[in-house]
Amino acid sequence: MTSLRERMLEDLQLHGLAKNTQARYVEAVRHLAEYYRKPPDQITEEELRQYFLYLTKVKQVGTSTLRIAICGIRFFYERTLGQHWTLLDLVQPPKENKLPVVLTIEEVHRILKCVHHLRFRACLSTIYACGLRIQEGVHLQVKDIDAERGVVHIRNGKGGKDRYVPLPKQILKILRQYWVTHRHPVWIFPSRVEAGYRIETATKPMTVRAVQRAFEDALHESGVQKAATVHTLRHSWATHLLEAGINLRVIQDYLGHASPNTTAIYTHLTQKGNDQAALVINQVIEDLWA
Repeated sequence: MTSLRERMLEDLQLHGLAKNTQARYVEAVRHLAEYYRKPPDQITEEELRQYFLYLTKVKQVGTSTLRIAICGIRFFYERTLGQHWTLLDLVQPPKENKLPVVLTIEEVHRILKCVHHLRFRACLSTIYACGLRIQEGVHLQVKDIDAERGVVHIRNGKGGKDRYVPLPKQILKILRQYWVTHRHPVWIFPSRVEAGYRIETATKPMTVRAVQRAFEDALHESGVQKAATVHTLRHSWATHLLEAGINLRVIQDYLGHASPNTTAIYTHLTQKGNDQAALVINQVIEDLWA
């Protein structure tokens, strides 16, 4: 590890950023250095300008990728090097107002029934039934399950926040059925280990990518024609709760959102709400022409 990389990692840790964010910020700076084939502290402001133009106009990276690149590179130059450039105030990712994809309850069931490996089906079912982010799902530990109270303790979620979410009885049953197949003392979803070693010796949980691949395969097999991802399960869960009449403030706490504005997006996604609005609008129009 170079001294610059080590220094940036230390600064990121001091700043209190999540480990996943730290890794993505460091990766963004690494890509910049690889593009110019020289240490990042030797890159000029004009070169940085051309790099961002390359990302947006030539490579045409997505908004989230561009946002990470901007934030990571900005952190490196401003916090680690103490170097402020006007360009870093100028470059901004485009604003998006896209609504997320949402699955119906029936579509969720169709997809999960096409997950044929118990460990992936248990993990994906838990992610949906508890409204978890994928990182939160794969990192669940045995101590996080409070069967007596019927809740899951989500530790160190986005923004370093803990929260409790309801644990459906059926999910508890599924988790128990899967856990007895390996009896790992820490992880509910331990990673597979090399041949010759038992799974209970695993030192880390299964990978995010493995869960993503399992979902992608199940989505294809299910025939659901939506651009869904594992994160779609979380969006769908929140929408289904709102449709069932659960208060938006309660859903905000379950999701771990800092702002109610973030949770409010689900009011645009509820089919029942849209149907009710359509009935009112139709009645108003009928009355106008009565």
